[in-house]
Amino acid sequence: MVAKPLDLGTWLREQCADFRFDVGGVFQRNSDVSWWPLEASGPAELEERLVQGGHLLPLPKEPAALANVLEVSIVNFLTVRGLLIPQAKVRRGTERGYPDLEISGEAFGGGFHAVDVKAARRAANGQQTQSRITLYTGNTYFKWPDLHWPGTFRPFNDYATHLDVLMVYTLNPDSNERVEDLEIIVQEPWRIASRERSSTTREYLGAVKGIDALRSGQGAFTTPAEFYDYWRRFSFKVSPQVQTQLQRLLKAAQDELTELRKRARPETE
Repeated sequence: MVAKPLDLGTWLREQCADFRFDVGGVFQRNSDVSWWPLEASGPAELEERLVQGGHLLPLPKEPAALANVLEVSIVNFLTVRGLLIPQAKVRRGTERGYPDLEISGEAFGGGFHAVDVKAARRAANGQQTQSRITLYTGNTYFKWPDLHWPGTFRPFNDYATHLDVLMVYTLNPDSNERVEDLEIIVQEPWRIASRERSSTTREYLGAVKGIDALRSGQGAFTTPAEFYDYWRRFSFKVSPQVQTQLQRLLKAAQDELTELRKRARPETE
């Protein structure tokens, strides 16, 4: 047993302070101007040689594509850091599932903890994100938190903690790496939630856009209960596919409950 469990939020902030986004571009194996052997005495010279030889292409500027690169980079980093801690377990989520990282073990006080990573570009004024950060998908695992939805490790309510790692950056369209002035913020989702969806076409919960509000956790709600009550009452659309999944999950939950009741019932002669 560890003497004192680590506070996950504090630990994440400490690790993120060490993170550096060092993805310099997309590697291309060969080009018309490459030469061999390619030699370099360090990272800076290697990058210069790769550029000169046509081996280093710019990262995508498109927000979703660049966000994927940022998110994979920090998820890799946090996974390694987490696995270095005795009595800690780290599990990576799927690309479109929730969460990006599941952290558990006695090192963090037991139970399961959800860590989701979000990347957002600064608006031109530097004071807001260009678009609202998506906090949750509203019409599946968040709406029915006691069901085990596809793409998740377990029901939403099984998590003792939900934390978001926000990666806020300025886009430099003239650099290969595209990302400048990266700031990482760790917050509980309810603290940074707005009363607006993050998309007009998808069923997503949106965060506030002000960067100062994201830093300080000053969203639209004063308590977790207020946040959950508002968004779980929200009239999200439910597609036929989601409705079919929901019916299957409800039936499975009912079948499980029936079986448990049978086992608990005293046997009669």
